[in-house]
Amino acid sequence: MDLLLVGYGAMNKRVAALAEDRGHTIVGVVSPVETPDCPYSLFSSFDESLPNADVAIDFSHPNLTKEMLSSDLAIPIIIATTGEKDTLVEMMKEKAKSNPVFFSANMSYGVHILTQLLQTVAPMMDDYDIELIEKHHNQKIDAPSGTLVKLLDAITEEARPDANPVYNRSQVTEKREKEDIGISTIRGGTIVGEHEVLFAGVDEVISIKHTAQSKDIFANGALKVATQLVNKENGFYTYHNL
Repeated sequence: MDLLLVGYGAMNKRVAALAEDRGHTIVGVVSPVETPDCPYSLFSSFDESLPNADVAIDFSHPNLTKEMLSSDLAIPIIIATTGEKDTLVEMMKEKAKSNPVFFSANMSYGVHILTQLLQTVAPMMDDYDIELIEKHHNQKIDAPSGTLVKLLDAITEEARPDANPVYNRSQVTEKREKEDIGISTIRGGTIVGEHEVLFAGVDEVISIKHTAQSKDIFANGALKVATQLVNKENGFYTYHNL
């Protein structure tokens, strides 16, 4: 495949390396910021004359993703950008009328399985308190992670529609309420990504956890999706319907 990369941060650098190892070609990179270490043709915006590509892979920033979704880019698009989820999904669905568009806040297939597990387990856990914990490296700028929001959505949609996410217990001096779901965010070192859901009951705790040991799982996920998306009709895709 000929790939157009949107953004050239740590993730798309891994996408590029793995793609070339598998015989794919990076035809260009769209990045509005200075990228002196980029060995590919660099474009600052979608207003420029971009090279022909089979698919675009976006690991960038919501601002650049919104620019892409507002442009006339007419190829399959894979979006793994996190942040401003509601706005981006609305724009993706509009773009999907003319392009195949895939979105996941986490390109790991294992996280997709974790989400499926939660959709099954959470409705059985009415008598358990739920806590969500996520850990990432010290360079990650958004908190909580898009993946944690994805897991929280799975729980609230399937089992806890009245849930009250609690992001900072230091702001209150009262006991935990039944509808509370605690959200804990940790940033440090080079932690790739760790997400854990705790179901705490009387005298027992059930934990479901996913640990990413390398960024390659996300790059591999994007490339695997790309091989499928290039053959899809226009529409909005996720791991649930790809």
